[in-house]
Amino acid sequence: MSYKMEETVYFKETSEGNTDVTLKLAKERAEKLGIKTIVVASTRGMTGVQASESFEGYNVVVVSHHTGYKGADVQELTSENWEKIEASGGKVLVAGHVFGGVGRAVRRKFKTYQVDEVIAATLKIFGPGTKVCAEIVLMAADAGVISIQEDVIAIGGTGRGADTALVMRPVNAFDFFNLKIREVICKPLL
Repeated sequence: MSYKMEETVYFKETSEGNTDVTLKLAKERAEKLGIKTIVVASTRGMTGVQASESFEGYNVVVVSHHTGYKGADVQELTSENWEKIEASGGKVLVAGHVFGGVGRAVRRKFKTYQVDEVIAATLKIFGPGTKVCAEIVLMAADAGVISIQEDVIAIGGTGRGADTALVMRPVNAFDFFNLKIREVICKPLL
């Protein structure tokens, strides 16, 4: 069976100004492919709010940094944005990073990198948003808020906002090497 892939959009620069276009392109592709699950990274929640409002009626999972990432007991996702995401039908997932949990503790303590951070650095060759998309899909699969039986669209970014959208077949983290990036919808040129 053949598969006609759509054109990939490349942004000339990384910017949170790419968020609206990224969400629009992701929604067009989701509609065309019949994908109903959207996984989006959002630190403070602004991108998560935009995504949950744009994809109302979809299974939207907004993945944020784990509590403590920016300091003891600090949760970066604001309660106001958390409420807005849930009011639009989205779910919020706060979980430890797959590519930087215990391995990061080993690096900090012993000044040596572990395999999870090497994988993260390798994925960043394709852009930080690509690494983010892979990581949030693994986190969402491990939390059981998405199915590994169907494709999803993952949306991530470089810093603030969204600039990368990928069609992916998720897996659980222990099956990382079976993770599939099926299509690149958009990403920045680096």
